[in-house]
Amino acid sequence: MQAGFLCLETGKVRSKNSINVAAKNLSDFIVSAILFWSFGFAIMFGQTTMGYFGTSEFLFGATHSPWQYSFFLFQLMFCGTTATLVSGAVAERMSYRGYLVITVVLCSLIYPFVGHWAWSSLFNPENPGWLETQGFIDFAGSTVVHSVGGWVSLAAIMVLGARTGRFDSTKTFPAGSNLPLSVMGTLLIWLGWFGFNGGSTLEFNDQVPLILVNTCLAAAFGGLSASALFVARHRYLDVSIMLNGVIAGLVAITAGANVVSSGSAALIGILAGLIMYGGERLLLTLRLDDALGVVPAHLFAGIWGTLAVALFHNAIEMFSASFWSLLWSQVLGIVVVGLYSFLLAWIALHSINRFIPLRVSPEQEYLGMNITEHKATTELLDLLNSMDAQEREANFNQRVPEEPFTEVGQIAKQYNRVIERVQHEMTQRDKTLSDFKSSEKRKSAILNSAMDSIVTINLDGQIIEFNPAAERAFGCLQSKVLKRNFIDLFILDKDREAVTESLESKFVTSGGLIINRRNTLLLKRSTGDTFPAEITITGTSFGSSINNEFTLHIRDVTRQRRLQEKLRELAYSDPLTGLYNRTYFLDALQRTIRNLHQDDETVAVFFLDLDRFKKINDTLGHKAGDELLMEVATRLVNVTREKDTICRWGGDEFVIMMSGNHNEQTVVTSATKILQVMREVVVLSGRELRIPTSIGISLTADNTCQPMTLIQQADIAMYNAKQAGRDNFKIFQSSMASDASEQFNFEQTLRLAIQAGTQFHMFYQPKVNKDQQMTGLEALVRLELSPGKFTSPAEFIPVAEESGQIIALEELILRLVFSQLANWHKRFNNTPRVSINLSGKHLLSETFLPYLNKCMAEFAIPGEWIEFEVTESVFLNDMDRCIQVLQVLQGFNIAISIDDFGTGYSSLNYLKNLPIDVLKIDRSFVLECASLKEDAKICSTIIELASTLGLKTIAEGVETEAQFQFLKEQRCNDFQGYYFYRPMAVERIDELLEVHNQALASNVTEA
Repeated sequence: MQAGFLCLETGKVRSKNSINVAAKNLSDFIVSAILFWSFGFAIMFGQTTMGYFGTSEFLFGATHSPWQYSFFLFQLMFCGTTATLVSGAVAERMSYRGYLVITVVLCSLIYPFVGHWAWSSLFNPENPGWLETQGFIDFAGSTVVHSVGGWVSLAAIMVLGARTGRFDSTKTFPAGSNLPLSVMGTLLIWLGWFGFNGGSTLEFNDQVPLILVNTCLAAAFGGLSASALFVARHRYLDVSIMLNGVIAGLVAITAGANVVSSGSAALIGILAGLIMYGGERLLLTLRLDDALGVVPAHLFAGIWGTLAVALFHNAIEMFSASFWSLLWSQVLGIVVVGLYSFLLAWIALHSINRFIPLRVSPEQEYLGMNITEHKATTELLDLLNSMDAQEREANFNQRVPEEPFTEVGQIAKQYNRVIERVQHEMTQRDKTLSDFKSSEKRKSAILNSAMDSIVTINLDGQIIEFNPAAERAFGCLQSKVLKRNFIDLFILDKDREAVTESLESKFVTSGGLIINRRNTLLLKRSTGDTFPAEITITGTSFGSSINNEFTLHIRDVTRQRRLQEKLRELAYSDPLTGLYNRTYFLDALQRTIRNLHQDDETVAVFFLDLDRFKKINDTLGHKAGDELLMEVATRLVNVTREKDTICRWGGDEFVIMMSGNHNEQTVVTSATKILQVMREVVVLSGRELRIPTSIGISLTADNTCQPMTLIQQADIAMYNAKQAGRDNFKIFQSSMASDASEQFNFEQTLRLAIQAGTQFHMFYQPKVNKDQQMTGLEALVRLELSPGKFTSPAEFIPVAEESGQIIALEELILRLVFSQLANWHKRFNNTPRVSINLSGKHLLSETFLPYLNKCMAEFAIPGEWIEFEVTESVFLNDMDRCIQVLQVLQGFNIAISIDDFGTGYSSLNYLKNLPIDVLKIDRSFVLECASLKEDAKICSTIIELASTLGLKTIAEGVETEAQFQFLKEQRCNDFQGYYFYRPMAVERIDELLEVHNQALASNVTEA
């Protein structure tokens, strides 16, 4: 019977796995025999422990009778059969080592225990298992042997998964390598089954003939019913189905062959075949890959056979009390054995798989387990390897080995004959090709060396010749276009009809392309892009008997056209950005304005200026500035319409013209889109920057308006956008023109006032300590435009910065302050330090330090007398330059104060690195520091930070007692504000200094 299983399984697997299957069959019988002898028999038939397992008869054979030896050998065969079943289910993908491990688990932990439950009393009638005591009957092992093997097989195929390609719907999976061998194996199993079922009586008695007849009938009817059902569904016979039907009938009758009639045996076999076929369909639906159909034929048929004992038992009346009792016992046995076998096997497989891979790799499965597992080979495999080597090396001169007197040898011999014939044909072909190439070389020399594209077509437009220059021009190989229609491939849709008519008339009509003339036409490449071409057509035969062939000499004139366009671009475009220049824009704007005829047509001009572009140029260099201008140009092109005109007006100024049905709402939408795209981050020199932009917009529907007027209006609106905080847009209003005029006039007035130097007056605001004693003065400038009327710095300082007059103004302030400071020190023994506000532009200018040195020398002012106040925004421009200048000032013993601290950059990094002395808390935090806990926290944090860094603090804008008390409690060093003193003229400061010096003198006298 073991030999039958080996033949069955070996024949039903692919030949590349047959040796592996045979090795597993032999190995599992060896392993099961050793384990069953060592302890399996003891667990199954030893002295029972509550009916669950035996505890005696280990290492069977010490002192036993001949009958007991025979019994042991008989049961050993059962154990080997159970193990063999799993081999068939997991064939072609389970590793040899993994299979041996699961065989050990099956023969050690599953089969002996189940066998003890059902069969323990067979060896010793006074030693029943617990299922026996429940009335469970399994004569020769439908459940104990076959269902157990089936349950373990089911767990194994679920854990392993399907063979590669098993459920690929695109191709049929191979059914096996040797079905006749499988048939022989099935017949051997059938014959061996007589011994198993007949021998299960454990003696030759009157029951044996009936058992053998029932066994034969069930097998025959099982094969018949399974085959009949398959033929009914598919209209042909599958031998594999017949084989599994026979085995299903044998398995089903095994449980009750001794207690059913022959008619019942036939019915059991019929139903077993049908159940087996249905089980196979179920596994396919669930995509469970059972290589030999073990689960349907052994598990499902075994369950049916175990139930059939109750249904067809000769000695029990149907539906009697004994019937229901037996049916319950049979169901209980099926369920208990199934749960125990499946769960234990599933858990064991999963656990083992973590340490010992149960499945071979996809590469090993593809090559076959004969080679990968056993390094085995066959004649056919050797032949295939030789053929594969020929294919890989492209070497067909070496013959494949021929093994005489075998079928494979005959195939190899015939294959060598075919190779010899192929070699002969290849030699003849090479000679023919050599002759043809010699002829073609003479004919194609001119074609290949020509610089122009040469294409030959017939009267149907099919391409006959396509030289290398044509391959380069059209972007496709000759092999891809031969015999295809030239017009369909390379002529634009709009020209196809005309060119087709010209071809049909052989290029002699006056329209379209004309023979022997230079024709100009736009062609397309294989990529879809077009190019201008000059085409000259001549008639030709090229040795052909057909005269209706034409040669097209095609010259790509793209370079000439581009040269013409480049000359035009040089006259009308900006060389850096590629946008239109001012000349083109003014012409286009004038043409557009003159063409305004309809009432709803308008022209909108957008004037753009990049905010603080000069700082980027100064800090990152002109190359970064150029990159920024090119990025701006790209963004403007992307955010505007194709018909809009974009111009680089000059420097960092851009102008856009939009024509059509525009009003304030549409231009607002357009301006918003432009601002949004300009606000996106741009990376320059490794830094992430944004491009804040101010936009001015002007509109007109008047076709008599002058272009420069419209541009000037947009420029004025842009200036208003800058004044409104930058990074926004304004639409021109008539009032803006007057405002611009006033602004211009004020700039002129300011310039004249700076030149004169007499209209600027210095006021000073004292600083005090916690005892309200004066510790310093801040110099504040005022502009007197008319007698007694002073203009605040908030009005003229921004204008001075915008117009570039701030350096001249601050140089004037330095002279006024230094002159006054020298005067005070002559008159008073103690004059506090005076602080002077500096703009960032002046601080970082090249003239600042030389001019400061000159003034200090002229007025004999030491550094200890002065303090410079700078805002945090200065450090955004050039930190290295700031450090350098401030270090020079510190070398002069000049104090440095950070004005409006907390409202700007506020980086701890610059506090750590810069040479500064004082942090001046901005008035915006001081205003509500005594009432608003957020401002109070900010003030206290600044004071604590300054103290930690060794800096002094001064709070500006102190106006109430509560503010003063709070800041004093926080240990602020100095204070400044209306609560103490307002800014005062020099005369009032003289009086304060008089009092201050008297107080100091009095303190010294008392001391």
